Amino acid sequence: MDLLSAAQAYGHRIALRTSDPRHIAAGKLAAPGNGLLESRATSAATPAEQAEGSFGGMFLQALGQVNQQQLRAQDLSQALISDPESVDIHDVTVALAEANLSLSMAKAVIDRAIRAYREIVNIR
Repeated sequence: MDLLSAAQAYGHRIALRTSDPRHIAAGKLAAPGNGLLESRATSAATPAEQAEGSFGGMFLQALGQVNQQQLRAQDLSQALISDPESVDIHDVTVALAEANLSLSMAKAVIDRAIRAYREIVNIR
C-alpha cells in the first residue's frame, strides 16, 4: 500500500487511489480530468515539498508510521486466520497492542493541536 506524500496531502484536496474495484465509484473518481480528485501533486515544487523538514513533514511521517503499524497488525491478523501455523499468537497480540497505542497517541496529538488552534483563534 502506498502512503500519501506531502505533496499529495497539500491543501484541501487529496489525490486518492483505489486499490479495490468494489470501492465506491472507483471508476468515476479516478478518471483523469474530471476535477474531482485533482491535487497540487502535479505542479512543480509545492511548499509542502519544500517543507519536508518542518513540523508538517514530521507530522506526515508520523501518520505514515501509524498507518504502517495498522497495516502490519491487519496483515498478521489475516495471516492468523488464514494460516494459524505461520504466525505466533504473541506477535499478533503485540502488533495489535502497538497499533492501538499508536492510534490513540495520534488521536491525542491531533485533538491537542485542534484545541490549541481553537485557543489561538479565540485570542484574536
